[in-house]
Amino acid sequence: MNNIAEINENNNMNTEEIETAEEVKKSRKSEPVLTGEETMDELMGIYEESFKRFEEGQVVTGTIIAVDRDHVLVDVGYKSEGQIAIHEFRDEQGNVNVNLDDKVEVMVESWDEEEETVILSKEKAAKVKVWDSIKDIYESDGTIEGVITSRVKGGFSVDIGLPAFLPGSQADLRPIRNMDEMVGQTYIFKILKYNRKRSNIVLSRRIILENQREQARTETLDSIETDKVMIGVVKNITEYGVFVDLGGVDGLLHITDISWGRVKHPSELFSVGDKIKVKILSFDFEKERVSLGMKQLTPDPWTTAQTKYPVGSKVKGKVVSLTDYGAFVELEEGVEGLIHVSEMSWTRKVRHPSKMVSVGEEIEAVVLDLKPDNRRISLGIKQTMENPWEVISEKYPVGTVIEGKIKNITDFGLFIGIDDDIDGLVHISDISWTKRIKHPSEIYKKNDIIQAVVLDIDKASERFSLGIKQTQPDPWVTVGDRYRVGTEISGLITNVTDFGVFVELEEGIEGLVHVSEISKEKIKTPVDQFKPGDHITARVMNINSDERRIGLSIKRLEIEEEQENVQDLVKNAKPATSSFGELLRDNLQEASKS
Repeated sequence: MNNIAEINENNNMNTEEIETAEEVKKSRKSEPVLTGEETMDELMGIYEESFKRFEEGQVVTGTIIAVDRDHVLVDVGYKSEGQIAIHEFRDEQGNVNVNLDDKVEVMVESWDEEEETVILSKEKAAKVKVWDSIKDIYESDGTIEGVITSRVKGGFSVDIGLPAFLPGSQADLRPIRNMDEMVGQTYIFKILKYNRKRSNIVLSRRIILENQREQARTETLDSIETDKVMIGVVKNITEYGVFVDLGGVDGLLHITDISWGRVKHPSELFSVGDKIKVKILSFDFEKERVSLGMKQLTPDPWTTAQTKYPVGSKVKGKVVSLTDYGAFVELEEGVEGLIHVSEMSWTRKVRHPSKMVSVGEEIEAVVLDLKPDNRRISLGIKQTMENPWEVISEKYPVGTVIEGKIKNITDFGLFIGIDDDIDGLVHISDISWTKRIKHPSEIYKKNDIIQAVVLDIDKASERFSLGIKQTQPDPWVTVGDRYRVGTEISGLITNVTDFGVFVELEEGIEGLVHVSEISKEKIKTPVDQFKPGDHITARVMNINSDERRIGLSIKRLEIEEEQENVQDLVKNAKPATSSFGELLRDNLQEASKS
């Protein structure tokens, strides 16, 4: 065994510690002084008695008497010092924390009678004490503090002086989303069960939390009341609201009571675990249902809307939503106005608001109507600009010839681009004086440049009427000069109907031979006798320029031809009896009447 000088040199002990160690060493090595009354048997008895005091696994209290490089020497009342490995006294930084004469509880690991050595352990003695403490805590339904050291299968490993197991189901009141967050944390636990022989200890944190929650719940129920403002913790988030823990009692903060403004989903504003301030709106004591509100903590902005947003005033806001019929604009939190698609442009037909605005865009609008009771504000964008329809009639008076590009072709006409996004309509009936047009695309195509005359401007209905045919004289105005009544004309049949035959006199000018004017004979339908493309001759019977009609007759030509034949016959005939002359005269009169 090393001497005291070596021990002091290795551990840098001071002078007083050295002297004390030497004295103790000498006293332990000195032989007992025998008196005349003491016998060898008595000495052997004392020796055996000291020997019997030590058993493996026994925990005793000793005194530190010396420290060397590898061991700490402890006096436990045996004939020689007990040894404890030096590493049991080192801290996390590697320093030896030990002082002479310190009392320390140790466990006897082994002893050797021949070598007169006793091996001790401070750490194992501490574990024995922990087991005793665990037994006491379990029996008294107490609690113990521990540190979660790592995740293991099914739960956690916890250091409470001894390794213990914390099942995942006993770690919290709710399933834990991120179990790694609990590693390294210190908590208080209940001991569910333990087995010393198997070194098995099972803990629960859930029981403590349940007890705390029940206590808090009782206190909350006693203090809760309508209109009270409380602090709660977000427990769960759904699409229709947020469940808030008020202290053992859960309340529902509905999505409509979160903000005076628009909330798409509560998760945009909250996260589980957030502490929030809420107001008790209602409480059902029997069912323990609590309705909460957050927007009720601030005044309703609609109470001052009429003052802040009078009709006719210009306002600024952010587009927050688009629908098929318009755009919603947030003027302030909780106050939104609607811009209907009809109020977005003076001239364009807006089919969807996305053609004019986009979500998140800052815009300026005019307040058109305000109904605070219904929480509605009607807004308009086009009112922020001058209405082009107010000045269009001054710029393009009726009769003005304009030139523009065909922007669109429909069944009923052409839309011509003017300016300021104003389109003029050339109705199909105003394309040509004379042509029968089934569809405008027969003559024109999109983007053609054409000239037209301004026919009418209706500012109220926002209609701009144009005419192409009006750029040229109306041939029907002078048709009477070209086709006088009684004139014999020739033309091609363009159409045959049940009521008559249409004959083209010139391009775009047609006359009608009514079925009653086809022949002296009664005809039910002319379809059997004529076909389009046939060339016929007829007499002009009447002209109506206003209604654009010319009446023709084939029958009149036949009658006139018969009359001429009869007259020629009379002229060339010999004198006859009066009776024959009278008969001839009557025939002529009858023919003239028909």
